[in-house]
Amino acid sequence: MATKTSSFGTPNREGHDSSAFYTRSIYQADFPSLNRILAELCEQTIQRSVPDRLLDEWVDCIYCHTSEDMSHIPDQSVALAFTSPPYNSGKDYDEDLDIVDYFRLMTRVGAEVYRVLKPGGRYVINIANLGRKPYIPLHAYFYITHTGLGFLPAGEIIWQKSKGANSSCAWGSWLSAKAPRLRDLHEYLLVFVKDDYSRPDKGTSDINKEEFMSSTLSVWEVAPESAKKVGHPAPFPVELASRVIKLYSYVDDVVLDPFVGSGTTCVAAKRLGRRYVGYEIAPSYCELCHERLRKEGIDGDSIL
Repeated sequence: MATKTSSFGTPNREGHDSSAFYTRSIYQADFPSLNRILAELCEQTIQRSVPDRLLDEWVDCIYCHTSEDMSHIPDQSVALAFTSPPYNSGKDYDEDLDIVDYFRLMTRVGAEVYRVLKPGGRYVINIANLGRKPYIPLHAYFYITHTGLGFLPAGEIIWQKSKGANSSCAWGSWLSAKAPRLRDLHEYLLVFVKDDYSRPDKGTSDINKEEFMSSTLSVWEVAPESAKKVGHPAPFPVELASRVIKLYSYVDDVVLDPFVGSGTTCVAAKRLGRRYVGYEIAPSYCELCHERLRKEGIDGDSIL
């Protein structure tokens, strides 16, 4: 039986009908002009400043609020931001944005992340590329927009989600050079830093030798998470967030997720002795975050 683009989780691919996907607004772009347009977006981004606040007034909270305005968080107070933004690919939570409006959103959020990061702080973005006709290299456009905001690129991790050789395929012209299709087994973790590649502050790292050796390789093999199990259309695994947090933050650092979704980053942060802040606009997902934290035995955390 033919499959079609799924708004929740990942379907098998035999006889796949992708027509609904290719009618989305993101495919109605003027791709030759896109680099110039995205660079201009960065120049138009509003910059704000938020004064210092006591740490316990704003950490360990899920804010049911857009991360385009994170005025709850003081300037230069977060050590690490890790997120997987919506890919605009037709999941349940996605809006049908054209690519310019999509990156208008990403740059507004990116500017706020830049503001709240400490000097030497890291912003790690989990993103996948889209489609085949044409192939949209979203990760490349994230480099254009985020370096335009002032971030320094510091590396790229390939998250290998599976070995292949299962029922999910994208053969295209089967056994023919006419039009073979590639099937992505990976996503990207783009690593950006603010101001400097080295953190000027000192702290306690809890990563051991074996973890450090494996996490500083550019390919991470981490099994994906089940959407049905978590109750979110596209969750990433706690292991992925944990590896990012242990590699790029000290114990007791504040970790931010500006698109917190099901709360995975917050769960990993609390397990590892960090403080967290999450932003999510859907009340149902805010409650899902809180419920997952409650299951961890974490009391006293807030949805605001």
